[in-house]
Amino acid sequence: MTSLPERARVVIVGGGVVGCSVAYHLTRLGLSDVLLLEQGRLSSGTTWHAAGLVGPLRASESGTALVRYSAELYASLEAETGLATGYRNVGGLVLARTPDRMVQLARTAANGAAYGLEAELISPARARELWPPMQVEDLLGALWLPGDGKVNPSDLTQSLAKGARQRGARVVEKVRVLGFEVAETPAGRRVTGVRTDVAGERHDVEAEIVVVCAGQWSKALGDSVGAIVPLHSAEHFYVVTEQVAGTHPDLPIMRDQDGWTYFKEEVGGLVVGGFEPDAKPWVAPDRIPYPFEFQLLEEDWEHFSVLMEQALLRIPALEHTGIRKFYNGPESFTPDNQFLLGETPEVAGLFVGCGFNSVGIASAGGAGKALAEWIVAGSPQQDLVGVDVRRFGPWQNDVSFLRGRVVETLGLHYEIPWPNREFETARPQRVSPLHTTLAAKGALFGARNGWERPLVFGPATLDYSWGKPTWLTACIAEQRACRTSAAVFDETSFSKYVVSGSSALEGLDWVCANDVDVPVGASVYTPWLNERGGYEADVTVTRLGAEEFLVVSSAATTYRDLDHLRRHLPLDARVRDVTDEYAVIGVFGPAAAVPDVLPEGTIVLRSAYSHPVGWELFVPNAEAVPVYEWVVAAGAVDAGYNTIDALRIELGRRVFGRELTPDVTPREAGLSFALSKQKDFLGRSAALGESGREPARRYLSVVVEDPDVMLWGGELLLADGEPAGQVTSGAWGATVGAAVGLGYVLGWPVSQERLDAASWSVDVAGTPVPARLSLRAPVR
Repeated sequence: MTSLPERARVVIVGGGVVGCSVAYHLTRLGLSDVLLLEQGRLSSGTTWHAAGLVGPLRASESGTALVRYSAELYASLEAETGLATGYRNVGGLVLARTPDRMVQLARTAANGAAYGLEAELISPARARELWPPMQVEDLLGALWLPGDGKVNPSDLTQSLAKGARQRGARVVEKVRVLGFEVAETPAGRRVTGVRTDVAGERHDVEAEIVVVCAGQWSKALGDSVGAIVPLHSAEHFYVVTEQVAGTHPDLPIMRDQDGWTYFKEEVGGLVVGGFEPDAKPWVAPDRIPYPFEFQLLEEDWEHFSVLMEQALLRIPALEHTGIRKFYNGPESFTPDNQFLLGETPEVAGLFVGCGFNSVGIASAGGAGKALAEWIVAGSPQQDLVGVDVRRFGPWQNDVSFLRGRVVETLGLHYEIPWPNREFETARPQRVSPLHTTLAAKGALFGARNGWERPLVFGPATLDYSWGKPTWLTACIAEQRACRTSAAVFDETSFSKYVVSGSSALEGLDWVCANDVDVPVGASVYTPWLNERGGYEADVTVTRLGAEEFLVVSSAATTYRDLDHLRRHLPLDARVRDVTDEYAVIGVFGPAAAVPDVLPEGTIVLRSAYSHPVGWELFVPNAEAVPVYEWVVAAGAVDAGYNTIDALRIELGRRVFGRELTPDVTPREAGLSFALSKQKDFLGRSAALGESGREPARRYLSVVVEDPDVMLWGGELLLADGEPAGQVTSGAWGATVGAAVGLGYVLGWPVSQERLDAASWSVDVAGTPVPARLSLRAPVR
């Protein structure tokens, strides 16, 4: 009978590629008291039927860093463990049938230049030379990615597990984790162990840390202790064919995203899979059968037909090629197509690494390393905001919401990644008191953290385009109204917290880098920093009383912010989330006006975010509509978040998640003025340069000289034709009369003289467009 220890410092739940990677990297960091438990056999869940594609170039710098590390690890792991991973660096092709796809590939190639990865736009003829079995008559071009590779998922998992064992970890199969032990502590709930079933007998294991890497089983385990782990499985299909002429072991991976399909060589044949536009959800997370080990679901040729038709178009020889095996395996997806990583805010010591949305093999090496570093250091050691489990709250954990959303998220893998794309399914979730009124006035809504937010007023649809969208005309009119008279914005989605108690000031004084010991009624703009001096949040703090403060933050970061406060404030400082209690009405412009008499409980804050003259009215929900109607009657024009974005970029206002990340310091962001020199605060030494860390980049503003060009963010900056930085935010600015952006230039120091001495351009879909770069905003 399998025996388990009574305790382990870290227990990992799940023996797939991610769980084994976490165990491997924990032991590499010197933490050997690690117990990994797998309910079946290693890799028997989703890992074994994964396609094994490894493409390092991702849409973000942080995502690229994770997968680049994975590829390096997989290539070297056999030398360490003696077990092959099957990794082959074969390169990859991404095909384009349409002009819009060609623009995407050009932008991807520019990302490669920005992140130091080779990516080359090539002709259809060259693509066929690299991939002889396909026909290319309908193609406009392709992207060649020499760094892409493939790996055998089961072999990789075994190799990682052996590496972990060699450094002291224990890996035990055939142990089912039933749930967790959780204790109530003065600081909140904390995991203390796992409950298991070993051959029908109960066995508990004490643990300081529990890491859930259980794939599609992770949500049910999280639900059992109130931890939010939002994911839902969909059926994911591919076939393995008989031999196809022209294939060989080093045949590149090929992705025909306009046809929703991918291809890789396997034993002389092809793996043919894809991401169909409308997915097929599997059972609810709490109804997954047990045991479910090395199992597949029923074949569904009718559902797969949309992919097979496209595969036949690309590879005509498949019409006369037999099928060796049809794979239909469940794969878990999250609401935003990014995986889940980190410590849950609901239960301390409970970490997750799951919901990998069909990129688990590619991500496992880097994600396992990042999660292990988080566990050992007590906080993330790099920018993980996009995959941080704390980005989701109870709104996104509902099963009916997840089931509706998974139909869309799987299909988005190969959809054109429009920079302003909004999810369409499972909406609305949260609406402001003004929603019905604004919808009747023609608002087009986007969603952030479940909140429906007006983007623009008037246009019939929110179209997507790499150039100027049709809604831009309405957005320009809204911008001009704000610049010349007044505009009103529904900003209810702001996150809002009240911090109170006798230790409130002491605690905020440590968390906030700026000085918040100000008179009652005064507001302070301040960063929250990590130990490395990078941004954890970008907030405004208003003193409401001697022991009470209002903190206002971005809509997307509610649960992350609250967790940050609870980790760093004294235990007797109280934190209350009042986000749902107040509507926020923003009024900006030279003619902006607010009522002389406001409802009881209203908080009025001066703001210069969208215009140097402005106010934000925090109004109790029941009184929001009358206050809004007064503002409109006084002459303010309705405006949306697309307008806010354009206005703030013209004014040089940075935002968390784009310009401000955990890897960016205030010095690099040009925001050192928001740091107190008279007190100590979290991250002070690194933020003020006392730690010896040299800045790596410098924030600046960008204005494109051609008024017909549109910027969206993500574009490559070129100095004298050479890669030098990247645009982080872009829009079309009505005041400037051209596309405007914010971004970073690499290197330090960066002076205006240095900027003026170079010839600058922005890579727009592969074409360098002249631009002016400045350390000062174009509108002040």
